[in-house]
Amino acid sequence: MLFGKRWASFLMFMLIFSTFYSQISSSNSDPYAAKKKRMSQKVRQMFYHAYDNYMTYAFPHDELKPLTKSFTNSLSELGNLKLEHLPQEYNGSALTLIESLSSLVILGNNTEFEKGVLWLSENLTFDVDARINLFECNIRVLGGLVSAHILATDSTNRLTKGTYSNQLLVLAEELGRRFLPAFDTPTGLPYAWINLKHGVMENEITETSTSGCGSLILEMGALSHLTGDPRFESAALRALRKLWSMRSALNLVGTTLDVETGEWIEFSSGIGAGVDSFYEYLVKAHILFGRDEFWRMFQPAYTAVQKYFRHGPWYHEADMRTGRATYWQLTSLQAFWPGLQVLVGDITAANSSHREFFYVWQKFGVIPERYLLDHQMLHPTEKYYPLRPELAESTFYLYQATKDPWYLQVGESIVDSINLHTRVEGGFASIRDVTTMELEDHQHSFFLAETCKYLYLLFDDSFLVNRNYVFTTEGHPLPILSSWHERLPEAYIPSNWTSVKSEERRQRASAMSQQICPATAPNCRHDHEQLESVCHVPDTRADYRCLTDEDCGVDSMSCRRRSCSMAGYCGLWLS
Repeated sequence: MLFGKRWASFLMFMLIFSTFYSQISSSNSDPYAAKKKRMSQKVRQMFYHAYDNYMTYAFPHDELKPLTKSFTNSLSELGNLKLEHLPQEYNGSALTLIESLSSLVILGNNTEFEKGVLWLSENLTFDVDARINLFECNIRVLGGLVSAHILATDSTNRLTKGTYSNQLLVLAEELGRRFLPAFDTPTGLPYAWINLKHGVMENEITETSTSGCGSLILEMGALSHLTGDPRFESAALRALRKLWSMRSALNLVGTTLDVETGEWIEFSSGIGAGVDSFYEYLVKAHILFGRDEFWRMFQPAYTAVQKYFRHGPWYHEADMRTGRATYWQLTSLQAFWPGLQVLVGDITAANSSHREFFYVWQKFGVIPERYLLDHQMLHPTEKYYPLRPELAESTFYLYQATKDPWYLQVGESIVDSINLHTRVEGGFASIRDVTTMELEDHQHSFFLAETCKYLYLLFDDSFLVNRNYVFTTEGHPLPILSSWHERLPEAYIPSNWTSVKSEERRQRASAMSQQICPATAPNCRHDHEQLESVCHVPDTRADYRCLTDEDCGVDSMSCRRRSCSMAGYCGLWLS
């Protein structure tokens, strides 16, 4: 009996010691492991509070109204600011469930993922008389279905064997076919609106945004690769090429245009609403599909943004024809930009802008939709915060690239603010006015697709280990596959993950950590052409002469702004 007690005590001691030792070992390898684990659990609780309330009070409708614990069939309302032509008999498409599928996988909940996949397989239909916004439906529904299909069919055996036979891909292909009539225009630019049952409606408006016709290539391109039907990628690519051909002599694009005439309607442009994902999809399409064509569009477009929109760490708006500033304002959607800069290796500029966005977050508790930089005040009417993910997204990218623990603090602050100001019994509510923190009865689907996902990945990136994904503008992961590359860039090798290739060794690396090599770096050539850092802005004159600082560009090695010396030459004269 005594021996049994001693043996039990010994076993208990060993269990406690091994647990303690593992914690010490973990903290030695990552001193922030305990904090990451605590915060990832906190984000997990946020996601399930939002998801469970949606499933209880709103499913299978589109989105949750958390204050009244009811629902809204909002797919037909997205982008429809005037709420025109709303369908009478549309009862929802389980939008939030579709948006949540990839997040469930990232959180490791394969059981709930399988339940969602099977329900959609048996119940979802697009044969509905509903007029929807092509861009919103593409990034949310088509992107969600394509990503979930890939996650359901990869090598990880997430679903019970025999339960899935490409049903989500069949649904995605059906939706893609219903998109195609929108592209039947003289320009190839798609209508912003299409009826899922009847196609383009009579007397449909011809105005669309740059994002609306320039941010379709990831989802529709992936759909073509998965189905073997080239029509989806061809339609999106034709629209993108047409849009790029409409750029100004300064390599700038406007905000809104006419799909019938191919003429610009709004010439003022920036990196925010109406344009943001156009830039994002150029570089991500280059990574995902390996085409230099996308990079040849992105590099001059990015250079133009740095030259004409950037003012210190801020980005104002400017006229695409002249480059002259039009509106000095910050919009919450601009906060995605530092994350994009991480993808192309412009880390210093990304950090600079990110800190300014976080400063605004700290000032108000969240980021308001629009902030007037020239007056240092809120926009008088756009004071809301609809649970947007962009700052969390950029924080995640910057931490992945730098491993600077400061970004963990930023993430913790974002999590605490969201819980403090927006969590209610029935889910998470949008904020109507950031000055009063008055709430609005709406939990957007992107809160589960993006905000919770990026915050979780910031603290627990185990989903990304030995894998490489491009995230769509709605946060849906698409894997980087060699079979999707028509010609592999030099940064990749024929496998299912990205790598740096050299004669001596092969080193795994994330696309997020790859930097475009500076102009003067050794062995920095591609197809016998010298490559430059993406942040490089040439001086106005080839002989580097100048009259003012405006005549000088951005140095290709340091990504620092050059200035004009007293002798009239551009250089890095200022410390």
